[in-house]
Amino acid sequence: MKNKNLLFLSLVFLLLGLLAVPTRVWTRKNATNIDTMRASRLSPVIMIPGSSATVNRFDPLVKLLNQGLPKNKRHSILKMKVYNSGKIISSGSLRKGDNEPIIVVGFENNHDGYVNIKKQSKMFAKAFNLLTKTYKFNNFKALGHSNGGLIYTAFLENYYAPYSNDIKVTKLMTIGSPYNFDEQSDTKKTQMLTDFIKKSSKLPKSLVVYSVAGTENYSSDGLVPIQSVQAGKYIYQKKVKSFMEITVTGVNAQHSSLPQNKQIVRLIKQYMLKRNNKGDFLRRQDNDKISDEKL
Repeated sequence: MKNKNLLFLSLVFLLLGLLAVPTRVWTRKNATNIDTMRASRLSPVIMIPGSSATVNRFDPLVKLLNQGLPKNKRHSILKMKVYNSGKIISSGSLRKGDNEPIIVVGFENNHDGYVNIKKQSKMFAKAFNLLTKTYKFNNFKALGHSNGGLIYTAFLENYYAPYSNDIKVTKLMTIGSPYNFDEQSDTKKTQMLTDFIKKSSKLPKSLVVYSVAGTENYSSDGLVPIQSVQAGKYIYQKKVKSFMEITVTGVNAQHSSLPQNKQIVRLIKQYMLKRNNKGDFLRRQDNDKISDEKL
């Protein structure tokens, strides 16, 4: 009987020992990953295009952002397309030494509508998870054009929380995002806007948000009513660190032209990027006023 007990105890200890080895390996690997992430200087700008747009949507914008910069200071670009099956195909790469690359995430399902926006935010969450595992950054800036801003809002409210302690989203700029779809009245809130407002307490408290609207004819950018863009204040105001509304007019203020609008390009350089055309660091407060002279 004693021999059987000794044999049983020996097997138990042997099993525990075998289990302890992979546990120690995983713990060390996980600790190394966390240390790498915390020490990382990488601060990507992750962009999401609007409905019907592809991963090439921001090519003109990236070209303008890189204009005048030497090759070793230009923003490299990585493009990721998320398919309905869950497969993710990437093109481009992040240049070694580029601490502020641009990453564009697009979708096979790039259709309009609230149902699709919810699906796209879930698809973006998968791409974001892959990015965090691959590049180990500890902060990022977010930019969404049109429905891209809605996808980001849904992502931040529903999928960002598990990352919030280790990976900070510092700034979000939405451009021509129709928070209330095509409604022109603040009193008539769509289901999407209602849901966004209801979950707004889940938004990161340290986030700085810039909501940019274009006005081609003083009431809309030719597609999105300015009241719909301005409805973003009901979601973000008093829920995040700061919220700023910015309106641009004039040339290229039409909805599809907004990402390459020169005023908006300057706003991105001024408020979203660490370096300007000369590669210098911008030292501006997030609550600074924007004047026409600066544009």
